[in-house]
Amino acid sequence: MSIANGIRKQADRFRLDERPMSSWARTFQAAAEELPPAPVRRVEKDGLDITMAWAIIGIFGILGLAAVYLMSLILIPITLAVVVGMILGMAAEKLSKMGVPRLANAALLSTSVAFIIFMLINSLAGPLTMLANEAPGFIDRTTQRLMPYLERIEWLHITPATFQSGPMSIDSLLENTGNVLHVVTTNLTPALVQGLIFFAALLLFLASRVSLRKTIIMTFRERSQRLAAIRVINAVEQALGFYFATASLIYMALGVVMTVIAYVGGLPTPVLWGFFAFLSSFVPYLGITLMTLAVAVAGIMAHDGIIIGLIPAAAFFTVHLVMENLIFPAVMGRRLEINPFVVFLAIIFWTWMWGAVGAMLALPLSLMVMTIIDELLIEERPQPQLPK
Repeated sequence: MSIANGIRKQADRFRLDERPMSSWARTFQAAAEELPPAPVRRVEKDGLDITMAWAIIGIFGILGLAAVYLMSLILIPITLAVVVGMILGMAAEKLSKMGVPRLANAALLSTSVAFIIFMLINSLAGPLTMLANEAPGFIDRTTQRLMPYLERIEWLHITPATFQSGPMSIDSLLENTGNVLHVVTTNLTPALVQGLIFFAALLLFLASRVSLRKTIIMTFRERSQRLAAIRVINAVEQALGFYFATASLIYMALGVVMTVIAYVGGLPTPVLWGFFAFLSSFVPYLGITLMTLAVAVAGIMAHDGIIIGLIPAAAFFTVHLVMENLIFPAVMGRRLEINPFVVFLAIIFWTWMWGAVGAMLALPLSLMVMTIIDELLIEERPQPQLPK
């Protein structure tokens, strides 16, 4: 039996070889065709074997999640750089067609991203500093304004003494300011390191974008697999670029509307509210919830009546609802539609893994995964032709 199997293997090698066969090779092939088919042995697995296989997969999955969590200092900026680089892929392609060299192309785009981030931080430094200085007085006014409404809810057991003594008092909050500053200064160095890793990874990713594409495509041996890789990479870049370009314009308009709402509603620093509305919109569900609650609290603080104070929050929520459910689907169409439950689970998972940055990365990562699945599962698609 072993001799017959050896003859079959040798004949298969000659059959797969495109070169002309010699006489002894033809003899091997003829002998292989005369042999009876090899018996197929089925190895039956019981429930214990299947359980062990799934247990091994689960252990490796848990170890992988632990590695992602422990390596967050490095993986967060690298993942963010890859996502931003794929979003800028369409712009990089257009610049390359205009004759801009790859290195200059990468330097121009990465410098533009750094300049935008620097301008945003510089423009928000003043309002954030003023907000931090007025935080104790703001907390005091908030407790005094909300206390009559909190006292009506008996099961909360909240009284004015709750905020005058104990861990929730203003004095305790002021005493813990040093601890908060210590935490901020402790995390400042990792944040700077992550920023440097992000910009370096973004520059290198954009510079070597074409070579990386070729390397990924050439790792597959079959022509159909290479075509599928080309199709998937192009679809992911187009989906990310089109989605975030359109979303940025729509959410920028939302930020302008929120600035007007904050100005008319008498809220402090209207520009800051507009920027927060623009930024929070990229985090579905969680962003709009926190933003609406913040606007509601600020409105109650700015006005004497609670109904008038809630008008800015109601106006923002209505405008955001119209944009998300009417304008956004009309512009984007159904090709980038993602299951809301999947997005919600992704936000919860990545927020738990990587915090606020993970919440912002949840949507693009979900979009990438859904695009890959969509491209691989649907068979009837126009396939690009490889150069001969």
